[in-house]
Amino acid sequence: MTNPVKAALLLSTGAALGVLLTLSQGVSAGRETASELPLSELQTFVEILNRVQQDYVEQVDDDTLLESAIRGMLSGLDPHSAYLDADEFKDITVSTSGKFGGLGIEVQGQNGFVRVIAPIDDTPAQRAGVEAGDLIIKVNEKPVKGLTLTESVRLMRGEPGTKVTLEVVREGEPQPLEIDIVRDIIEVRSVRSRMLEPGYGYLRISTFTGGTGRLLEEELQKLRERNDGALRGLVLDLRTNPGGVLNAAVDVSDAFLSKGKIVSIKGRSDQANRIFNATPGDLLDGAPVVVLINEASASASEIVAGALQDHHRAVLVGAKTFGKGSVQTIVPLKNDAAIKLTTARYYTPSGRSIQAEGINPDIVLERVTVEKRDGPRAITEADLAGRLDNDQDAEDTVDDNAIESDPNLAENDFGLFEALNILKGLSILEQARR
Repeated sequence: MTNPVKAALLLSTGAALGVLLTLSQGVSAGRETASELPLSELQTFVEILNRVQQDYVEQVDDDTLLESAIRGMLSGLDPHSAYLDADEFKDITVSTSGKFGGLGIEVQGQNGFVRVIAPIDDTPAQRAGVEAGDLIIKVNEKPVKGLTLTESVRLMRGEPGTKVTLEVVREGEPQPLEIDIVRDIIEVRSVRSRMLEPGYGYLRISTFTGGTGRLLEEELQKLRERNDGALRGLVLDLRTNPGGVLNAAVDVSDAFLSKGKIVSIKGRSDQANRIFNATPGDLLDGAPVVVLINEASASASEIVAGALQDHHRAVLVGAKTFGKGSVQTIVPLKNDAAIKLTTARYYTPSGRSIQAEGINPDIVLERVTVEKRDGPRAITEADLAGRLDNDQDAEDTVDDNAIESDPNLAENDFGLFEALNILKGLSILEQARR
């Protein structure tokens, strides 16, 4: 048995440009006693290595060949295991702080191309029009087919202020689209909030970074102050959220739960097994919660959605989630590089593994476009000639600080519009029970 190696635990949907990966938690990773190595296969490997060194059309140094062999070994395991050179390892270490350089998109390899898991809110990629599900086929006119995911990501990286052109295939579009993006330093404020209507708040979590739990508490306090008191309900928006730091997912879940399991992690070794439980206290004091999810809600987002659903603490609305339910461990190496290795699966409080399955919403919402219908207003009693007047004085007070609802919410964001309606229904039922 070797000495334990300090490692980082990840739940990751893929590589990120900038880089944003998911879920880091310090653990000790040991190694079981290795079984006997297959001598004949090793001899075959050495034979191939020698043949490449002698006969390949161009000379390739030994370090490059061995690194390529390592990358191939790890990438052949699953989509999330990978070799990280020194620069890539440094990017991951920096990215969990929520500030990094790049485009602001989470990506994953798919059939030799690069698939966008999700653009991050308020980043160059989102502002340029990159969408979840886009398949990147060229970067600056260079095809990505045949490149590793790491090589493709390197093409998209560069100095802030420089431009990169992505050619993407998008479902529903007859021809590939060209999207110009100016690289920038990405500093993500992972939590935003606003009031939807008096009593009803909205929290958007775009990604899970080290400070997300603290930011959530701050934004909830702002909502209470804006509402002059306790909230009647909250919409928690996790749509197109590719994941983030494990502790942040636990903190967000714990904010709305007072007891019980949040998530469990199970792997081959005892060191990979962990259980995270809620602590006493609910920041909303039991007020109803509606969680918005979609196909691009992944990893850490699914931990939160699964925990709140299993504890019947929230109603999930939207579409089935991405289905990223495996855990990656980052193990540093002596050469300042690291390996990202899938070491476990995670499970919701009820014991569900959502790996390659996703989480089904309680209420499914189809993608629709809503438009206002023009036409005459319906006639009411107040419009009739000779009607009786109301015998009660109408209140004529105006509150300058009153919270105004968005009259165009259904057109601008139908999912949020429906979530608010569901939340108001839950709040009415909750009030009726008291």
